[in-house]
Formats: sequence, structure tokens, C-alpha cells
Amino acid sequence: MRRIRSVKASVRFPVSPTLLRRLAYTSIIANVAIVVTGGAVRLTASGLGCPTWPRCTDESYHATAEMGVHGVIEFGNRLLTFAVGVIALAVVLAVLAQRTRPRGLLPLSIGVLFGIPAQAVIGGITVLTNLNPWVVGLHFLASMVVIAAAYALWRRTGEPDGPVTPTVPAPLRALALLTTVVSAAVLVVGTWVTGSGPHAGDQGAARNGLDPQAISQVHADGVFLLIGLSVALLFAFRAVGAAPAARAAGVLVAVELGQGLIGFVQYFTHLPAVLVAAHMLGSCLVLLASLAVLWSTRERRPLAASTQLAPTAEPVTAAV
Repeated sequence: MRRIRSVKASVRFPVSPTLLRRLAYTSIIANVAIVVTGGAVRLTASGLGCPTWPRCTDESYHATAEMGVHGVIEFGNRLLTFAVGVIALAVVLAVLAQRTRPRGLLPLSIGVLFGIPAQAVIGGITVLTNLNPWVVGLHFLASMVVIAAAYALWRRTGEPDGPVTPTVPAPLRALALLTTVVSAAVLVVGTWVTGSGPHAGDQGAARNGLDPQAISQVHADGVFLLIGLSVALLFAFRAVGAAPAARAAGVLVAVELGQGLIGFVQYFTHLPAVLVAAHMLGSCLVLLASLAVLWSTRERRPLAASTQLAPTAEPVTAAV
């Protein structure tokens, strides 16, 4: 029995919480990067640079010289998926190496790890369906889900293991949740706009058939609603003295205004590729800023502290 325990101890390498947190943060950056590079594939008309999947050609898993720059770009994006997966695997191993593991950390890390190949499979389906715009949109949204999970994982690495405690009144928590839902809806409609526009990823790829002007107006209306809700959150958080939440809402408003400006400029300049790429990066930043606001409405106290505060916490919550 002692020998078995010693063997287990020898294969268990402790990883500091600081290193785990840095790995989790790197995972967020890597998943955002693959969204931007995926946009580069589409914007350079390299979506079918590798005409099949999972191989790049019927005979090879990698691009060949005859495929030119489009094959290099598409194959490079596929390689980056493996790099992102390696980072996610490193996070899972770091979580397993923790001596004291916060609750929920392992499922989140595994979710991010398995979300990456799932997203890659959807990417393969986009190739096999000749860049069907609805599947391309789903491919982008799958990346957003993985980014959201990676963000939740990163935030969890910096929290104690006590129960979740609200930091703002219940109506403001509901408003923050509504803002996050609207943010997600804006992302969904944005994929419809993309599917109706000129950047199909390949000259022979179909469009979704929606009127670009009409669906762009729907998208813009959603953006206006999102900005209005975010500004309301900013002033409401300030009114109740929730400084961290107010700062997060201020960042969200700033990101939304920047993203909105890029969106309007790209629309009226006939969608130049560089601005479309910037808009895709902005979409990731809007999602992350929305999640930051949602996280700012609650906190986790250390387990011992939350136990000591339990007798007085109930009346305060009831009063709110």
C-alpha cells in the first residue's frame, strides 16, 4: 500500500495556482486568436484551400506546393487548432495536479478541451458542405461558446471555494444577465449578416439569401439595444456604490462603442477585409466584456469566512 501511494505521489507534479491561472488566461487568448485566423481564412478566400476534411487533399493531410497560398492559409489554421488543443490539455493536467482543487474547475477545463475538437469537426463540416453560410456561422458561434467556457475557467481559478454571494441587488443582477443574453443574440445575428455579405470564403460558396441591408439593420438595432442596456448598468452600478461592477460596465460600453464604430465604417466602406477582421476580434472582446460584467455582480468568499458570516448574510439578502 505504501509503495502504491509513493508511485502516485511520484507522478503527481504540483502546479502552483499562479501557473494554472496563467495557463487558463493563455487558453482564452489562444481561442480568440483562432477566431481571428479563421476569419483570415474566409477573408482571403481560402476557405476551400484544403478542399476536404480531415485530410487537406484526398492523398495528403497537409497542404502541397500546388495548392498555393490558399492551401497554406487554410492548413495553417488547422495546425493552430492543435496548438490551442495542447494549451487546453495543459490546463486540464494543471488542474489535476492541484493539491486542493476548487469545485467545478475540472469540468470546466474538460469542457474547454473537448470543445476544441468539437469546434474543429464543425469546421470540417463547413468544408464538406462547400462553406454553407449557416454552418460557417455555427462554426463561429461554437468558438464563442469555447471562449465563454475558457473565461469561466480563468475566473474560477482566482476564486476561493466558498458559496456565491451577490454584490448588487437582484434587479441589477437580472439586468446584467439580460445584457449578456442580448450580447449573445447580437453575435448570432452578426453571423447572419456575414452569411449574406460578400466574404464567402470561396468564390463558389453560396450565400444565405437574406437581404444584406435588412439584416444589417436588425443587427444594428440589436447593437443599439445592447449599448442602451450597458449604459443603464453603468449608471445603476454607480448609484448603488458597486465600484467593481461599474468599472466592468464602463469597459463593456467602451468596447461596444469601438465595435459599433468599426461596424458602421465597414458597412459604409463596402466591407474591407481588414475591418471585417477587426470586427471579428471585437466580437470576442464584447463577449468577454459582457461576461466580466456578469461576474462582477457576484463573488465567492473564502469558505471559512462565508461560514462565519452566514448568520448575518440571510437578513441582508432578504432586505435586498
